Amino acid sequence: MSLTSNSPSPRAGFRRRLASWLYDALITIAVYMSAGAASFLIISLMVHFGIFDLQGYQHLSDTITNTYWLLWPNELWKLSWVAFFFIWFWSKSGQTLGMKAWRLKVQNQDGSLITKTTALKRLLPTLLGLGNFTVLLDRKHKLSLQDRLTNTEVVLLTLEENRGRL
Repeated sequence: MSLTSNSPSPRAGFRRRLASWLYDALITIAVYMSAGAASFLIISLMVHFGIFDLQGYQHLSDTITNTYWLLWPNELWKLSWVAFFFIWFWSKSGQTLGMKAWRLKVQNQDGSLITKTTALKRLLPTLLGLGNFTVLLDRKHKLSLQDRLTNTEVVLLTLEENRGRL
């Protein structure tokens, strides 16, 4: 792993990463809730058409919450949409909406866009954003846990570089 960047852009510090994370957290909640609404509609239609019943509960939400074979696929469905959000944006342009707002871009250390596979590998060590705290311990190289494990970096773009992206 190279600790030095081949990119002309400087690596992003902790405060900008945190601000971007807060912005993306709100979007992530919206994605999660939208996926939940879609799954609730699908499960509701399955009950309506008699594919299964309410399992002895009065309300569909109780059925989902208390029936493991509905609960776990439902949660995986919602989390997969959240993962898709990050993977798609990171591999398409290197920026989520929060990163765009704070002029950040994730890229390989040679400056190229990351692949979908690399984006997927970044998700788990990101630890819901906690992986960024390692930037505080490494002020010289400004690499987060997920950057180190995937040979990527988050750089700060100029206003001109950030214009028109996504």
